[in-house]
Amino acid sequence: MLDRRRFLQTAACSLAASPLVTPMAFAALPSDHRLVVVILRGGMDGLDVLQPYGDPGLALLRPDFAIGPAAGAHDLTGFHALHPELADLLPLWRAGELGFAQAVSTPYRDGRSHFDGQDILEAGTAGEVPSLSRRDGWLNRLLGVLPGAEGRTAFAIGREDMLLLRGDAAHSSWAPDARLELEAATRDLLLHVYHDDPLFRDRAAEALLLSAKGPEAKPGEGDSVEALFGFAAEQLSGDSRIAALSISGWDTHRGQPRQILRALRRLSNGILTLRDGLGPAWSRTTVLAMTEFGRTAAQNGSYGTDHGTGGTLIAAGGAIAGGQVWGQWPGLAESALLDRRDLMPLRDVRAYAAWALHGLYGVDRRLLSTLVFPGLEMGSDPGLLA
Repeated sequence: MLDRRRFLQTAACSLAASPLVTPMAFAALPSDHRLVVVILRGGMDGLDVLQPYGDPGLALLRPDFAIGPAAGAHDLTGFHALHPELADLLPLWRAGELGFAQAVSTPYRDGRSHFDGQDILEAGTAGEVPSLSRRDGWLNRLLGVLPGAEGRTAFAIGREDMLLLRGDAAHSSWAPDARLELEAATRDLLLHVYHDDPLFRDRAAEALLLSAKGPEAKPGEGDSVEALFGFAAEQLSGDSRIAALSISGWDTHRGQPRQILRALRRLSNGILTLRDGLGPAWSRTTVLAMTEFGRTAAQNGSYGTDHGTGGTLIAAGGAIAGGQVWGQWPGLAESALLDRRDLMPLRDVRAYAAWALHGLYGVDRRLLSTLVFPGLEMGSDPGLLA
């Protein structure tokens, strides 16, 4: 007779040694609210995604860009228009499940390095690049103050090592290339051996299910957005409550009107995949899509935009008070721009995240402004949540 537990120990050792398998631990959080943080890597141009066409300066700064409703963008407020490639998200806007915070940024200034900017965004620091000795993320520090948070509470999803969830608090991770190379007969045997043990049986079945998704990702094209967001929806429909993942392709130095389209499609498809997969749980879900910095207000000589400062936060989900644009508008006159080149940030993007955490999980404001987001001035509640 084959000892099931000895078989498990042997299999676990073999799998842990394999570079194709990402270890996962599982636990639950005593909360019904879901949070999904999406890092938009490369510096998303918020002035293109949410076009403030009502400001005459936009057309002057970007004469070769298609701008506003006259060029196919979808009017939202009479001042702002949504990029045409995000048209599939319009029903969310109308339902109050999509909104935007304008003129936001991290405290990062001057350097305009993708690496430093992303580290600061994910670490949640007050502007300094986290040192090698303290490279933990703000979502991980959040887990440390949530009662009952354990391994399965939060997932880092994708092939990248996300600083956002790195740290001492237990969390899980999954990449779509994780797979078990087992013959069909061996897979059947594995499930048969575990059949009478609910814990081992369910975990084995889940591992085999996840492993089957690996080959879908195409080499060189990044992870399938549908696979990443679909997996997030599966986990958040169960015991998990927090997911973090990223979408690349936002660095639009050249030919931005064409280059940005694929990233926009991936973002739109991801959000809709999450909504469809979550079903009723979507009503208790908040999605925050954040980028390391915005882009220059004016186009460059290559029909693109360069690294800037002020940008846009995208919020989605049934738990938000969407259908609106949050925050003040600084204007695009040259005198109103930061360093006469960038949209002036008027609010720390961390404040929106902090108020979301306060509303979703009841985290104390003092902890948010000192531990989770060191040095943050939260200010007044922007009304992000419904």
